[in-house]
Amino acid sequence: MLEVENKYRLSDWAPVRETLMGWGAVPQPLRKDADHYFNAPDRDFAQTDEAFRLRRIGTMNMLTYKGPKRSGVSKSRLELELCVGDGPDAATTAVKMLHCLGYMPVAVVTKSREVLKFHRAGFCFEACFDDVGPVGRFVELEIQTPEETFQKAEAALLSVAAELKLTVVERKSYLELLLLQPKSGTTRVNAGV
Repeated sequence: MLEVENKYRLSDWAPVRETLMGWGAVPQPLRKDADHYFNAPDRDFAQTDEAFRLRRIGTMNMLTYKGPKRSGVSKSRLELELCVGDGPDAATTAVKMLHCLGYMPVAVVTKSREVLKFHRAGFCFEACFDDVGPVGRFVELEIQTPEETFQKAEAALLSVAAELKLTVVERKSYLELLLLQPKSGTTRVNAGV
């Protein structure tokens, strides 16, 4: 599946939320994500524009690989996810396995996330309202779609963003934005979970 998304820097979420609720969006429970990013032993993901992480949402743990971004007006890329079991023991085992394979921790990005799911233009959307602490507040619009509907999905995403008056696109990932921050109390490298 392809992840077709754009992220928009936005401090006041209320107007977007209000419009989405008017469209029949279904809010999901507020959650806290901790994304533990790793670099590969055989290549530098910062150079290849790939990403590999262990995402922890409550007790759930998932490994995610993101391929290089496609050129274009959205931040679209291949995304593969694998559940690795629930709880801290499963997370610790996953990190140990990655270390044994030569993967090195890069940083941990933590965020508060509220997801609203809705249908528009023939696609199932997620609007993610993300508070990423020192990095800022954002709204991410996302569609998961097979390759054959990529262009239609991208057009739908841009149309919905325009309807929501989302204009300030942020092309950098939260990891990139975090690594650009001056050193502070934010976790940059963390070998554990």
